[in-house]
Formats: sequence, structure tokens, C-alpha cells
Amino acid sequence: MYTVKGKADKNHLLTEHMPLVKRLAHHMKAKLPPSVEVDDLVQAGMIGLLDAINRYEDNHGAQFETYAVLRIRGAMLDELRSSDWMPRSTRQNMRKVEAAMEALQQRLGRPPSESEIAKSLKLSLADYQEMLGESGGHQLLYYEDFHEQDGDGGSDSFLDRYAVDDADPLRNLLDTDFRQAVIDAIDKLPPREKMLMGLYYEEELNLKEIGAVMGVSESRVSQLHTQAVARLRAALKEQLWTGPA
Repeated sequence: MYTVKGKADKNHLLTEHMPLVKRLAHHMKAKLPPSVEVDDLVQAGMIGLLDAINRYEDNHGAQFETYAVLRIRGAMLDELRSSDWMPRSTRQNMRKVEAAMEALQQRLGRPPSESEIAKSLKLSLADYQEMLGESGGHQLLYYEDFHEQDGDGGSDSFLDRYAVDDADPLRNLLDTDFRQAVIDAIDKLPPREKMLMGLYYEEELNLKEIGAVMGVSESRVSQLHTQAVARLRAALKEQLWTGPA
């Protein structure tokens, strides 16, 4: 694995970690609309792996695979952003859903039901659920969240507040109080959505497997996942867009 100079053998690292790229690509694909091709994610991920191999040093302070995962996922996300896989209109629709959820939560003192959210949006339940289905791949964080200004018109961005070390922004983000805020928000989800999030992110089941556990269709799991993420974004609005007081 190493040359006589102590440098990592790049070809060995590349071959050894190709399965990692494919695994991450398929896991990410499960969260995205059908229009996204897994091969495109794999190709972007390989670029990220090569970048990780070229940048990594033995004294980096982290295991290579840990470092590579961040680079691979980052490259895949860059590919998704550059191809605009989620139309702006879809993000705008989900912003409206988040706003409705936030207003209803404050008024009702509890998580609103799907019917209540649909009524607030002046949609039938079927149309609201169709909107959720079309918004598959709704994310907890969007690129634009990182650059929106605070309420006082300042330039303090989300990443400025939570991920000051460019070398490993994701780790710094998760090491802050934002991570605990996410955990708290998940704990307050309706029971079914809370279970879904646990099965998906902790047990790493795919949508079909979760559907079998929950006794619903794969498309219904996708709807509920999108709705759960919207609830989290609504609950975390202060952290996402205005920062801590």
C-alpha cells in the first residue's frame, strides 16, 4: 500500500475504495427523484475519491475512509447542484409547506396533521400528497441556506456560524449545538415519521424495506420522508436562517 517513500499507493487506494463510492451513490440516489442517474453520482463520487487521495496526508488527523467519505459526498452534491436536479419551483413549494407547518404548530401547539397542512395550503389531501411525492429528495440543508443573510442584513452565513473550518465543515457542523437541535426536532416528530427517520438514517433501510416494516407503499414512504424533513426544517428555521439569538 505504501511506496518506499512512505506515500500512499494511489492506485491501491482507488481500487480499494471504489465499492465505497458505489455504496454512497446508491444510498444518495434513494433520496432523489427518478431523473437522477446513479451512474452520474458514481462518476462524480470517483472524482471526489481522486481528490481525497491527492489531498490526504498521513498526518491529516483522520482515517482515510472518513476523509474520503466527506470528499465523495461533497463531489456528488456539487454534481447535483450544477445539474439543478430539484427545480426552483419545487423548493418554493416546500418553503410554503414549511411556513404552513410552522404557523400551524404555533397555533395548535402540536405537529399539524396532513389534512390540516393541506387545508392551510388550500389543497386537497390528494394534491398535497402528490406535491410531497414530486418533492422527493427534499433536503434538511440547501446550498442557499448557507449564504442567506441574517435578519439584520448582515453577511453572517450558516456556514460562518457552524462550520468555520473549511477543511472539514460537516464535522464541525455536527459538533455544534445544531446537531443537538436536529436530534431534539426529530424526537418531536409524529410517531410514524419519527420511526421512518430512524429506520432510514440509523438502520439504513431503503424505502421499499421501510414500506414493508410500516405496511405502506414505497411511494407513501417517500411522501412521509419528505414531510418529515419539511417539519424538521420548519422546527430548525431559527438555526437555518437567522442563527442563534
